[in-house]
Amino acid sequence: MNNPIWLMTSAYQKLNFDGVVKKARALGAQGLELCVFRRDGTRKDHVATHLDYETFKAKDAQKVIDVCRKFNLRVSVGAYENLLDDNEKEAMANRDHLLRLIRIAYLLGGDAADVVAGTFVGYNHRLGRQDHGFEKNLALYKKVFAPIIKYAEDLGVTITYENCPMEGWTPLSEPQTYNNLPCTLAARKLMYALIPSKAHGETYDPSHDAWQHINPVDVIKATDPARLRRIHIKGTRNRYDAMGIHWGRLFPVQQVDPKLAEKAGVPYSDNGWNRHNYDPALPGFGGSDSIDWRAFIDTLNAIGFDKKPFVIENEAWNSSHTGNEGATDQGFAATILNCAPLLWPLGKDGYKFDRKCLTPLKDAPKDIPVMTYAKLTK
Repeated sequence: MNNPIWLMTSAYQKLNFDGVVKKARALGAQGLELCVFRRDGTRKDHVATHLDYETFKAKDAQKVIDVCRKFNLRVSVGAYENLLDDNEKEAMANRDHLLRLIRIAYLLGGDAADVVAGTFVGYNHRLGRQDHGFEKNLALYKKVFAPIIKYAEDLGVTITYENCPMEGWTPLSEPQTYNNLPCTLAARKLMYALIPSKAHGETYDPSHDAWQHINPVDVIKATDPARLRRIHIKGTRNRYDAMGIHWGRLFPVQQVDPKLAEKAGVPYSDNGWNRHNYDPALPGFGGSDSIDWRAFIDTLNAIGFDKKPFVIENEAWNSSHTGNEGATDQGFAATILNCAPLLWPLGKDGYKFDRKCLTPLKDAPKDIPVMTYAKLTK
């Protein structure tokens, strides 16, 4: 295999574009998934904005392309929000923002330069609580995303969905944590059947299946390789502790009165992100995790996933979660070294990415106006 290893820039919230470029060079990465979240969005965790999306024009795209040429780097863009939110104002703002990202991806070269627009889909909980709630969310997805995907297709850009369930997006009192439609393989296959366009695909993160006790190897074997555009490198260390013993693993930990729980000797969670008994990790940093990375990458190799980016998403409890920039850097560096023998050919100086496979970048095209969802569906 000869796959580039990139950094996802959400771990460097305080840095600007030049700052994350310096990190990529210093750590030995070949590219960046540039996080471009809404500055006025509702998400507060793992968000960053490394391009000025509100004023981004062709000249700004050319500057990014020139930097990539100078340092032999490649980039994509992404923001992960709820586009099906039952709060219509928030949903519309997120749809407009995805359209901005598609335009930015187009200006940076689109599919010809392997620049995708990464996103979630989200979930409408008002519909989800109803009978046939999942099917109603599928129908809403088709209605919302069909024009967005057509817009991307016309510009030569691919939208990629990440499979995170976003379990903390619902209150502790909610009995279920299904908060992002494409978080299961079945949902993704149904989505492609509803909208057959080739202009949408996947950024697959194996950690989200591993903590659900699903082997990512089996998921890859059942996935359409043509839909697979990115792999997020993020591990998980599954916990087999008192929480799982008491609550099982079929459902998330349910909310109970803390006083009653203490009286009964029952563990409980007061954190929406701690209802499924796992810790986010990075492969090769601070011990092993619950994914067989060699088997996973061998499976990707077998289906021809070559030259496509592996993007390190650093949310590890002992790295980016510490808030310490040095520990964040170390997590990225350790993961690159851990994955190098699996992803890069062996040369006289060890395992190195062969940059000869990189497609030359073209200059930015002529500018196009910003599109809004209201205009798109008028």
